Amino acid sequence: MALMEASPSVVFIKDLELKPNRKNPLVASTNNQEEEEGNEDLKDAKVEGTGSGFLWDKFGHIVTNYLVIAKLATDGAGLHRCKVYLEDSSGRAYSKEGKLIGADPAYDLAVLKVDVEGDKLRPALIGTSRSLKVGQSCFAIGNPFGYEHTLTTGVVSGLSREIPSPNGRAIRGAIQTDAAINAGNSGGPLIDSYGHVIGVNTATFTRKGTGISSGVNFAIPIDAVVLIVPNLIVYGTSVSNRF
Repeated sequence: MALMEASPSVVFIKDLELKPNRKNPLVASTNNQEEEEGNEDLKDAKVEGTGSGFLWDKFGHIVTNYLVIAKLATDGAGLHRCKVYLEDSSGRAYSKEGKLIGADPAYDLAVLKVDVEGDKLRPALIGTSRSLKVGQSCFAIGNPFGYEHTLTTGVVSGLSREIPSPNGRAIRGAIQTDAAINAGNSGGPLIDSYGHVIGVNTATFTRKGTGISSGVNFAIPIDAVVLIVPNLIVYGTSVSNRF
C-alpha cells in the first residue's frame, strides 16, 4: 500500500536541552525500543519539544517545521541538541543526532541532516500541490503525543489559505485539511492517496483549553517547499532572506 510505504520516510524529532558545562552526550541509540538507558547524560537532558519530519534525499537531509527546531536555531549557549528517530529497511528503530543545515522562519521550514549511509534511507516521494482539489483525500503521518508513525485521514478542506509564520509574516497558499494534526505532528508530511507528499503539516486550531485539533489544520504546499529547501541546503537560508 502506497501510504504504508511512505511511513519509513517519516522521522520523530526531539529537541533536547543539556545541562550546562556538560560535554555533548548525544550518542546514537540502536535498540528497538529507542530507550536512552545506559546513557546517564542523555537521561539528564530535558526534552524541550517534539515534532516530525521526513527524509528529503539519500544524503540524510530532513525537512521539518522551523518551530520544531526553533530553540536549537536560536541557541546561543550551545546547550540544545536535536535527536532524530528513524527506521531502517527492516523496520528497526534507531536514532541519530540531527545537525541544523538551514532554516526559514518566514515559511516555518527547516532542514536537518543525519549522518547515515544513503542505502539505509528511504526518501519521501515528492508530489505536487498544483493540482489539488477541495474534497480529495489526504493523509497526515507523524508522531502526535509521541505515538510514532500515526496515520490520520481527511480531505483537502480548502486551498490558498493564509496563516501566520513564526516570525509574524503571512504564509500564503496554505492547504487546509481536516486530517487531525496534534502536538508532535508538526513538520510531518501531508500525503495524497499515492503516498506522495503534497504539503508539510504546520498548524492547527485547537479546541479551547484542550490542545486537541478542532479539525481546522494547515500544511505548507509542497510546491513552495521544493523551491525553498534546496536553498536551505546550499545557503542555510531562503532566497528571500539573502537579499
